Amino acid sequence: MQLRAEEISNIIKQQIANYDKAVDVVETGTVLTVGDGIARIHGLESAMAGELVEFPGALMGMVLNLESDNVGVAILGNSRYIREGDTVKRTGRIVEVPVGKELVGRVVNSLGQPIDGKGPIEAKEQRRIELKAPGIIGRQPVTEPMQTGLKAIDAMVPVGRGQRELIIGDRQTGKTAVAIDAIINQKGQNMFCVYVAIGQKQSTVSNVVEKLRAHGALEYTIVVVAGASEAAPLQFIAPYTGVTMGEYFRDNGMHALVIYDDLSKQAVAYRELSLLLRRPPGREAYPGDVFYVHSRLLERAAKMAEEWTVCGKDEEPTRKGEVFMGGEAKHEAEKAAKEAGGDKVAKKLPDSGGSLTALPIIETQGGDVSAYIPTNVISITDGQIFLESDLFNSGVRPAINVGISVSRVGGNAQIKAMKQVAGTLRLELAQFRAMQAFAQFASDLDAATQQQLARGERLTELLKQGQYQPVPVAEQIVAIFAGTHGYLDKLPIHAIKRFESEFLSYLKAEKKSILETINSKGKIDGDLEKELDGALEAFSATFEPGKK
Repeated sequence: MQLRAEEISNIIKQQIANYDKAVDVVETGTVLTVGDGIARIHGLESAMAGELVEFPGALMGMVLNLESDNVGVAILGNSRYIREGDTVKRTGRIVEVPVGKELVGRVVNSLGQPIDGKGPIEAKEQRRIELKAPGIIGRQPVTEPMQTGLKAIDAMVPVGRGQRELIIGDRQTGKTAVAIDAIINQKGQNMFCVYVAIGQKQSTVSNVVEKLRAHGALEYTIVVVAGASEAAPLQFIAPYTGVTMGEYFRDNGMHALVIYDDLSKQAVAYRELSLLLRRPPGREAYPGDVFYVHSRLLERAAKMAEEWTVCGKDEEPTRKGEVFMGGEAKHEAEKAAKEAGGDKVAKKLPDSGGSLTALPIIETQGGDVSAYIPTNVISITDGQIFLESDLFNSGVRPAINVGISVSRVGGNAQIKAMKQVAGTLRLELAQFRAMQAFAQFASDLDAATQQQLARGERLTELLKQGQYQPVPVAEQIVAIFAGTHGYLDKLPIHAIKRFESEFLSYLKAEKKSILETINSKGKIDGDLEKELDGALEAFSATFEPGKK
């Protein structure tokens, strides 16, 4: 076959014409040392704190230390194949993860990559995991309840949307169970949930995911996992990944609940990282900024202020015009619409008024709440639910210690009906606990003390609740009403749970209007109280306490 010179020259001309002159400039560095998941890299002079860098084999790392002659990088994965002298590339990106409704129902790792075998996640948006918390002006007070479905919590230590309520206790006291019950109870409540598992066994996380799926809760939940076998940097960033995913809902006018299970393990992972990076240790060998690690995470939980604007009757509200924010926003917008005249009306911006509620979990050692990490997180949060080993082992579940547990939002996070019936409950139980300790040493007690002890025992029994059995708020209210108004005082303790369940069944069958009125009005007025008293008396007359 003979080649003609003009054909060859045409081919060469075409190739020259199609030659792409684009040059890809990438700043690279060299690995000086590597070990224990930390690499020191020379040559990345312009690297940013928190920036992602790429090692050979598409393994990523996060820049944590910026020093004069090198940068300290935490390797996000297995560092076994990284060698001294390897080339490392800057990406120019701060650590970011996918966010959006596409992640709901999925199980992902600390980098937002799916690990549930259901294929890739087609998320439309990415967000940095480290963002500044909303300021004071952009927030509003916590006034809306976030029902957990647990009588003891909703009555005595209420949680509101936008609150940060710490769940604290020794290992095996039911901390995760409380959190999972809270997620299950959000079904149909217009709430998205994010469960962050830090440093837990894979089998434990698998059980949690299965429980959520079995109760239909995975449909509105994202699970972020940084297991016990994962590298310390992945355990450290997992909560930030979870809160970033939750913030997407908060910033789009929706409501989200994030559970960090648990922050003690995150603090241990951060201590490991800091010591390996040769940062100076402080109390209990934790670095000096471990408080800031938790405060910048938990401050991102907030109830955002509603924002109002003025627009045409048939127009969608946008931020193009004047935006009114704060306690009087609606009133000011309505006033402005009146002044503008025509078809102008006040409308709420759809991406405002969202909330992000946080339930961090902390594990104590031997009930010591005065240790370094527990005191840090107690001081950041808006109250704590303290779960006690002794109560748990004696069959009181959830094992909430009423004396130490507190909600700094209090009655603001309860509907009026719950405030009405639960007002005396906390006081009666606290007095009962004190009296119980005293009564152990007394041989004969006066009638008033005996009555107080009997009431306390029955209220304690009433507040016991099985796992994965959240109770709707109206049913909680009628059960607590029966307890605090003396309808259980003459019943034997073994009959309390049966009385409660049979009375609720009786109400649903015969007096459904009572539960409906509590749900619609949110308070117990004189007529409803009479009706409830009548129903309790009618049912008590037919109830057989001796029957097992």
